[in-house]
Amino acid sequence: MHKLYIGNLGDSVTAEDLGKTFDDHKIPYSGQFLMKTGYAFVDCPDDNWAMKAIETFSGKVELHGKRIEVEHSVPKKQRTRKLQIRNIPPHLQWEVLDGLLAQCGTVENCEQVNTDSETAVVNVTYASREHARQAIQKLNGYQFENNALRVSYIPDETSELEGGHRGPDNGRRPGYGPRGGPRGGSPSSGMPPKPQHADIPLRLLVPTQYVGAIIGKEGATIRNITKQTQSKIDVHRKENAGAAEKPISIHSTPEGCSAACRMILDIMHQEAKDTKTADEVPLKILAHNNFVGRLIGKEGRNLKKVEQDTDTKITISPLQDLTLYNPERTITVKGSIEACCLAEVEIMKKVREAYENDIAAMNQQTHLIPGLNLGALGLFPSSSNMPPPPPGNPVAGAPYSCFGAPEQETVHVYIPAQAVGAIIGKKGQHIKQLSRFAGASIKIAPAETPDSKMRMVIVTGPPEAQFKAQGRIYGKLKEENFFGPKEEVKLETHIKMAAAAAGRVIGKGGKTVNELQNLTAAEVVVPREQTPDENDQVIVKINGHFYASQLAQRKIRDILTQVKQPQKGGMGPGPQPQGFTEMGSPTQGLTQDHQPRRK
Repeated sequence: MHKLYIGNLGDSVTAEDLGKTFDDHKIPYSGQFLMKTGYAFVDCPDDNWAMKAIETFSGKVELHGKRIEVEHSVPKKQRTRKLQIRNIPPHLQWEVLDGLLAQCGTVENCEQVNTDSETAVVNVTYASREHARQAIQKLNGYQFENNALRVSYIPDETSELEGGHRGPDNGRRPGYGPRGGPRGGSPSSGMPPKPQHADIPLRLLVPTQYVGAIIGKEGATIRNITKQTQSKIDVHRKENAGAAEKPISIHSTPEGCSAACRMILDIMHQEAKDTKTADEVPLKILAHNNFVGRLIGKEGRNLKKVEQDTDTKITISPLQDLTLYNPERTITVKGSIEACCLAEVEIMKKVREAYENDIAAMNQQTHLIPGLNLGALGLFPSSSNMPPPPPGNPVAGAPYSCFGAPEQETVHVYIPAQAVGAIIGKKGQHIKQLSRFAGASIKIAPAETPDSKMRMVIVTGPPEAQFKAQGRIYGKLKEENFFGPKEEVKLETHIKMAAAAAGRVIGKGGKTVNELQNLTAAEVVVPREQTPDENDQVIVKINGHFYASQLAQRKIRDILTQVKQPQKGGMGPGPQPQGFTEMGSPTQGLTQDHQPRRK
């Protein structure tokens, strides 16, 4: 849908005035302007031009003494929970934006959109249409660091197919605004996205001086690359005006991406030779920070192996360069063209593996947490397509709708003592905003001793709140450099459970806990000789990166729920639940010699 609403028009404004304004700014339009009293409608050729018109005109251009407002025209039937917010200060931090959005209602998803503008654009999904309506009223025109925010609906084109020929894949993909980030899946209209690899584009960073050569006269060179490699290539020429380097996104199979990368490298090397502008042109790959830790590997082993196998030198940009709107790290590869191309294959193989592992972990979460929407965490790159929820899950807009009120859970997360200030923030602002965003109670427990190296963060809330809160805690520690650039954030979390249920978590001969560790890649430990507390509870310790820890937590909660269900069925505290003795009695579970791990 490319229809625009043009508002705040004076009574004397005519269709000819609007046509001249569009022509003067070289913005194409289709058909005639539909004039109403004080406003008008017009069609643009495509989404890109519609977005360009909004960025060019809205609040910036005067017509007969009034600054016109330009937005997507969204009929009431197509007004959804999704909004696009434009003109955001580019260096804004997540926490500040979260706090502002949360004032209008529950935010399910917030992701950046790539545009040509110098300010940032995000797409936001609220929990209900009413929350979205309130956000439109409160935030449209809101002055934020000298920027007036512009908020408009993202139309739901599936609610009213136009012309009878638009299928579900012909409209805008979920999670994308009018100028969405690089799209995954098949570039062919109407084809479903491929299940693997296509979700992650190859993103290159190239010197601005070579962009012209890559595009070629009237786009001939880039069209040739696209045709030969069966890929879709986006050259973001207007992104970061004045920057020395520009990003290029390549969408194809892994083989297609690599072939296109090779051709682009050849062009840059030839251009550097012809113009004598550089002796060396390194290959620069952009990768979302979430995947870089696994690319580097423990103690840098993965990266060293790629260097050795391909005879290249590889460096990665520091974490300090990351911002809310720049979540990518720059991987610089130096070597011959052939060596750089080999390194690209290995690097992107690791990145795709990390992405697919996260998606697999996410699907486990969505099975266990109905309605969970991970996009709100910013854990996935905006250039990737979030997979659809597994069959049978309730609609994302109504989490837990089939299960009544979600049960409150308490998890203890242990963080480095020196990181407490970063989690709390100035005057407690960060921890308050985090609590509002996640919908959880978050408290820092007092230090056990004056020289304690670790501090306990107590997170209380339902499963989705736990996921959001813990995800942001992991992210904050990485952002603030409490873990090295080659380290993956791994934290220890504790869950309390009834002492009588410990045997079920351990399993006969440690079978269940071993299976948990194999499945989740987290270290799961039920300390062998612990004394139950005053509530007859013991702890299970989980140690691992974010997704591993989350999956382990959910699996353990699932086991504990199974233990409770027979008791709720009227068995009471007397006899053990049926099948409990097969897994080992509680006493056996806590004292057996073949306990898998001890602390």
